[in-house]
Amino acid sequence: MLAARGSHVARLRCGNLEISQSGFEVSLAGRPLELTPREHQLLLALALRRNRVIARPALYELVWQREMTYRDRSVDVLVRRLRIKLSSAAPGWVYIHTHFGVGYRFAPERIG
Repeated sequence: MLAARGSHVARLRCGNLEISQSGFEVSLAGRPLELTPREHQLLLALALRRNRVIARPALYELVWQREMTYRDRSVDVLVRRLRIKLSSAAPGWVYIHTHFGVGYRFAPERIG
């Protein structure tokens, strides 16, 4: 769900996660989460397509703005780093789900 907050900064809210669509601000349970610009781009790309499986090449094009080369694992590495940061900041939550052989899906879920 998109929500305007403040002046004209659009934010995407997904459960306890809030992502700024302009700039690189992300907060989790009200606390800022430090992400690199690429991590922010990946998280935003996934969150804007919530509950849909996005193929790795499509994610690569959304984040790097070019076609993925054969056997490139950059998306997987970036997803792993992002998952580590999200799980450290919000234990008991899973945000990014793997669909083996296809890609990734963003769907915040409590676990346990």
